[in-house]
Amino acid sequence: MIDQYFQKQDVMRRLIYALIPLFFFAVLLYGWSVLLQTAVVFAGGIATEYVFTRQRGKKISEAVLVTCALYALALPPALPLWITLVGIVFAVALAKEAYGGFGRNIFNPAIAGRLFIFLSFPVPYNAGWIVPASRGPQGFSGLFGTTQAAGVDTVTAATPLALLRTGEIPPLMDLFLGFRGGSSGESSVILILLAALFLVATKTANWKTMASTFLGALTAAGAFFFGGLIPGLSPASFPGLSALVPLAAYMMSGSILFVTVFMATDPITAPNKPLAQFVYGLMIGGVSMTVRTLAGFPEGTSFGILVANTFSPFLDEHLPSPKKKKKKLQTAGATQ
Repeated sequence: MIDQYFQKQDVMRRLIYALIPLFFFAVLLYGWSVLLQTAVVFAGGIATEYVFTRQRGKKISEAVLVTCALYALALPPALPLWITLVGIVFAVALAKEAYGGFGRNIFNPAIAGRLFIFLSFPVPYNAGWIVPASRGPQGFSGLFGTTQAAGVDTVTAATPLALLRTGEIPPLMDLFLGFRGGSSGESSVILILLAALFLVATKTANWKTMASTFLGALTAAGAFFFGGLIPGLSPASFPGLSALVPLAAYMMSGSILFVTVFMATDPITAPNKPLAQFVYGLMIGGVSMTVRTLAGFPEGTSFGILVANTFSPFLDEHLPSPKKKKKKLQTAGATQ
């Protein structure tokens, strides 16, 4: 039935499969409102693409489903629905279809939509963070939407990055499992890593781009931390190996891992040459951490992706391709 209206794209379907566990976990953390927000995103994104593809006599690309899924998971859970809708319409109409549709866009549509509403509606955007479900000695509390914590205003809940800027380090296990605030789908490190393994095993995503993005982010974060430039975190307060704890918390906070696995590996906006892909990943990670640390924004991954998208054609054009190995010719009588 779906093939009647959508172009079948197996790569896009595998990406959706990898994202499904993150949606389930987002509902556990923030309640059923995540499903309503997701429904608005998919309805708006599919309808917007239909308007354009209908004029060309083509089917809707399944890539728009990936754009919708990534955009929905990258949003604050309590973002007003009308702002959510504005963002996905912008993402599909102006960041994708305006360039000619699938395969022609130069910017990642989901990130473009997210950054557009962040810059256009910063107050409601930053008020969209809520307290997620938590874990404790008695088990898990606040699942399925009962996220009100005692004495905490859920619409101004601090994200891990905000806590780190005050010198408070969230428990590493909570960061790893995902029981912390943030965008709907960015929190669970373990689920993101499992998704990465699935994408690499099925040859859906390039592991080298993932590795170089993480390397770029880790290098920049380490330089800023040990240089004493990260607000609230001073290496002098964590002597010896204990200094790795706040650095690990800094890396597991925010959306850098989510972006590394699902955004940096976008085959449309990423370069094609191996060396270009490596530099591209370094650029995403480095710019993301630079903006996060030194600029006045709560996170820098959207800027990292869009800056790297801008330079992607340049990297493909000017960085060398790998040299092809010459096949050894075996001639008769050449055996010794």
